[in-house]
Amino acid sequence: MTPTIVLRSPCPPGACICERERLLDAPDADLRILLLDRQEEKRLLERLENLESLAHLTRLQQLMFEQLGLRVQVQPGSTEVRTMRGIRIELGELPGLCRKTRQAIPAAIRRGLEKRPEIAYELLNTHDLLRDA
Repeated sequence: MTPTIVLRSPCPPGACICERERLLDAPDADLRILLLDRQEEKRLLERLENLESLAHLTRLQQLMFEQLGLRVQVQPGSTEVRTMRGIRIELGELPGLCRKTRQAIPAAIRRGLEKRPEIAYELLNTHDLLRDA
């Protein structure tokens, strides 16, 4: 018996730019991002909000790429970093990624960094921004 794969339900017409239908019609498309349904998205956002360390964030970034094909880069912005808004969180272009999810992932990472500022300091230190502090 073959297990059935549950894909994310479609967004309302005109409300999203995810191009879900175009992705489903393409014969060689990577459909991994469509496996991120609402329940799994909530679990992912919860994990991102409850970061334990910079290594944990890095591991989650790696898992998102391996399992969903989603590249997430977290690094200090090009200007002075005074708040968590100064940390740049970029998601790679990926057809099938819902607009709301595209906004929710960086917001969850920022909330996680705000809960544990030592992770943000460690991130800044890895980019050699706190060498004189």
